[in-house]
Amino acid sequence: MKRLALIFGIAIGFMAFPINVISQGSSAVRTVVIDPGHGGRDSGAVGRQAKEKDIALAISLKLGEYIREHIPDVEVIFTRETDVFVPLHERAQIANDNKADLFISIHCNSAANRAAIGTETFVMGLHRSQANLEVARRENKSILYEEDYLETYDGFDPHSPEANIIFSFYQNTYLEQSLQMASLVQQQFRDRARRIDRGVKQAGFLVLYQIAMPGVLVEAGFLSNHREEQYLISETGQAHIASAIFRAFRDYREAQNAYLLAGENYRKQHYQYAEEPMPGGPVTATVASEGQSQTAAKVQNGSKINFRVQFMSTRRKADDNSPAFQGLANVSHYFHEGLYKYTVGNVSSLEEASKIQKEMQEAGFHDAFVVAFINDERISPSEAIRLLNNPSRD
Repeated sequence: MKRLALIFGIAIGFMAFPINVISQGSSAVRTVVIDPGHGGRDSGAVGRQAKEKDIALAISLKLGEYIREHIPDVEVIFTRETDVFVPLHERAQIANDNKADLFISIHCNSAANRAAIGTETFVMGLHRSQANLEVARRENKSILYEEDYLETYDGFDPHSPEANIIFSFYQNTYLEQSLQMASLVQQQFRDRARRIDRGVKQAGFLVLYQIAMPGVLVEAGFLSNHREEQYLISETGQAHIASAIFRAFRDYREAQNAYLLAGENYRKQHYQYAEEPMPGGPVTATVASEGQSQTAAKVQNGSKINFRVQFMSTRRKADDNSPAFQGLANVSHYFHEGLYKYTVGNVSSLEEASKIQKEMQEAGFHDAFVVAFINDERISPSEAIRLLNNPSRD
């Protein structure tokens, strides 16, 4: 804890859900909380015909239906299923109490410029632009419908520009996992739903600030744009949006499961467990021969995939003699998504990487996780798994 306390703005998570021992059939994403924005006395954005609260609920219910139908082993929990007002902190509490593995908050956008159109997906983070700040302010104004909101949110006032400075001191522990899900959502919006892609963005959303898991806030389109409002009102438009988010969720879950499975296979191959307790004591484990199972990474068109273990991220480049690196060997860094990200190891198989990850977690870096690279360029977990399984494909 002391080591972590020395570092300002650590952002860790993403690509590999921490690889732990799992049982046959286990999943990295067992529970998802779907949060339809606004509701009840809080209408959210209002178009010529539609209210944000109604569109968000309709899309959310469709999304939950798709998940339950196609991935029945995932538990779907809604923060609301009817037109009721749910305080932001209660939405986060629902997710935390149910130990959700992913939080998806669904909203509709609005802008003074009625020509604005398209989808964007936010994760918790710093306001990258004035536009991002305005979106966060608008969504955070939901707290004005709550009693004693100043006490509940530690004095946060969405009317005050200075109040938003608090988010500049906050880094989501699950930032990178959230970014992965957000990227998949935007990819599906662009490639499958044929929406205008406004990108993945970061801003200070209170509902994401308080959750203890990866989370995204989806802006499904602009109600201030008449053409897009008509699309969002329609059954077809709502189905397209919900389907795109479902596909992103499916791909995210598959990527997380692939890394959990890699960790399970590693332990099966490197540790031999007695089937019955030994006399006079508990079951013990012995390390198998190190050479028994080293699955080399496949080569894609002469490009080799390598794996490292990431343990820390910072806004400013850390000094090589930083106390955070004390006792660590071969620390390297790369710059990605506006952050300096620090890793140890550079190995050719997930088995080796999971061993390094375990060592880092035992050393106190409990949220250390595996990242993949091809020719020193970071790639997504789904891409790494695809290349490993299908080395001959482009």
